[in-house]
Parts: sequence; C-alpha cells; structure tokens
Amino acid sequence: MKYSGSCHCGKVAYEVEGEIDSAMACNCSMCRRKGSLLWFVTKDKFTLKTPDGNASTYLFNKHKIRHRFCPVCGIHPYAEAVNPKTGAPTAAINIRCLEGVDPDKVKVTHFDGASI
Repeated sequence: MKYSGSCHCGKVAYEVEGEIDSAMACNCSMCRRKGSLLWFVTKDKFTLKTPDGNASTYLFNKHKIRHRFCPVCGIHPYAEAVNPKTGAPTAAINIRCLEGVDPDKVKVTHFDGASI
C-alpha cells in the first residue's frame, strides 16, 4: 500500500510503500519528547516529494540517526539511518504523520532506547 505523509504545514512531504504491521515507541530522550510512533522501511520504499532542503536535521548521541523535521511547523515526520543489522539505508516513518492511518489501530512495540 502507498501512504502519503507530511509535517503539519506541508513543507516536508513524502510517500512510502509497504504494509504497516507494527510501530515502535522508543523511550530515548528524543522520541519520548516527540511522541512519535515509528515504522521502519528500506529507503527504496520512501520517496521525498518536497526538496530535501525543506527539512532540517537534528543529530544527537551517536549521530547515527538523522532526525528530520520541519523548521516551519516543528513536526518530525521521519528519520533516516542505516539499519545496524542489515546495513541497508532505512527510513523511520512517524505513522502519526501519515494520511488515513489511525495509530490506535496499529500494534505498538516498545523499545528501551534510554538504555543505549
């Protein structure tokens, strides 16, 4: 299935393909504050529809995850990293930013990122 996602104001927009079987809630200092629910896809399933420069990047801790956010409305619609298990470029999609997706209907697993 193809999903459309964006920040609140639409300056950062994308499409992503796949089936959302679950999402991850992380308790690291960043995710806890954002409240995002993350669905991971390989980068080839992710298409940015707006210029890359429309999104700002925040790096913290080990600087391995590029947390992408809109500098206008402040919403964090996705992140980019390399999957540590496979080495594949990966997009972490905030399912709360996807059109037509009810986050309450998605199975959520919890990840203890605070311990890393």
